[in-house]
Amino acid sequence: MKPILLTLTLALLGTAAFAKVERIWMTHQSPDNSRIVISWETTDPGGSVVEFGTSAQLGQSVKADGSRTLHHVEIPIPQKDAVYHYRVSSGDQVSEINTFKGYPSKLLRIAIVANIRADAKLNFAAIKKDDPHLLISAGDTAMQYQFAMQADKEATKSHSTAIDTQADLFKSTPLMVSLGNLDRKIRPNGLSMGEPGYDIEATGYRKFFALPGREWLWAWDVPDFDLRIISVDMSHTGDFGKPNQACHAFDKDSEQFRWFEETMNATKAGFVVTVFGETGGTVRRHAGGGWKRVLERGTLAISGECYHAERTEVDGMTYYNSSVRGNGTFGHDPLAAFSDKAASYQLLTLDREAGTLRSELKALDDGRVLDSKTFTKRAK
Repeated sequence: MKPILLTLTLALLGTAAFAKVERIWMTHQSPDNSRIVISWETTDPGGSVVEFGTSAQLGQSVKADGSRTLHHVEIPIPQKDAVYHYRVSSGDQVSEINTFKGYPSKLLRIAIVANIRADAKLNFAAIKKDDPHLLISAGDTAMQYQFAMQADKEATKSHSTAIDTQADLFKSTPLMVSLGNLDRKIRPNGLSMGEPGYDIEATGYRKFFALPGREWLWAWDVPDFDLRIISVDMSHTGDFGKPNQACHAFDKDSEQFRWFEETMNATKAGFVVTVFGETGGTVRRHAGGGWKRVLERGTLAISGECYHAERTEVDGMTYYNSSVRGNGTFGHDPLAAFSDKAASYQLLTLDREAGTLRSELKALDDGRVLDSKTFTKRAK
């Protein structure tokens, strides 16, 4: 009997050792920065508990009922200039204690990246050195079908793999994501045979990331810095109405355009940043120039469509593109005031006392500044 008991004991120990917290990331689903969502995945289903506090002793906790392997728990983070400590657990599956910065009172740093995907481990050392309080993905955070069966709208494995490429960064810095075409791509090019190449509703993406509002459209605020960030669903718009349609409708009578116009009209923030996954030049032409007209009520617009760094000035409005994948040969704006083929990211620094927003396009390899511009608050 002893060999049998030993075998059963080892098997049970092996199962317990395998059950674990696999990855952790953070984002926001409330409309402002006073709350944050801690997300994680476990190998075995279980409950969802976050313990947190401003020291390693933690002291507070929030629990979500139910049993699952994909967990989202929202916690309050009211203190400024604090370092928050947290630990997640699902039954016996418990993480180490991690930390993240609470939002600041004087200087706010936001890094914008695009085209992370999940097929290469990119070097984000320069971004980490900038120590941002928030990351924004301007599209193509993952390639949905890459690690899943084709046409699986619920699949999230590619998103999990993308998180793993920068695991330490994503569990210490919240990530707000804006839709790109690859985030909802369920079939490779050339294999659709008339079937949809994209899941327009972005089912897996919206399940994986906890985001504000409709999630495929969202607006989010940092009131202390008079900032609003708006994300719209624009990508590969030239394929609209075809099997490879990659976004919701965007004509002047569409739900999306009406929401964008109403949101911009209601916005009181001094700085307004709009993010999308299409080239700025293309977006400006849509809805008979209606998108251009509404965008111009904001401060700047950011695209993650093309694989180069670019700044374009049109009628007093500034449009940016950057990508952590460089040397792209497509989508260059003929009106660009600045362009560089380097793999890049964008750093926004908001100075609360000065009332300014500085935008820097920076090289991914060493963080050198490629282009810089400072904005003041718009007229409200």
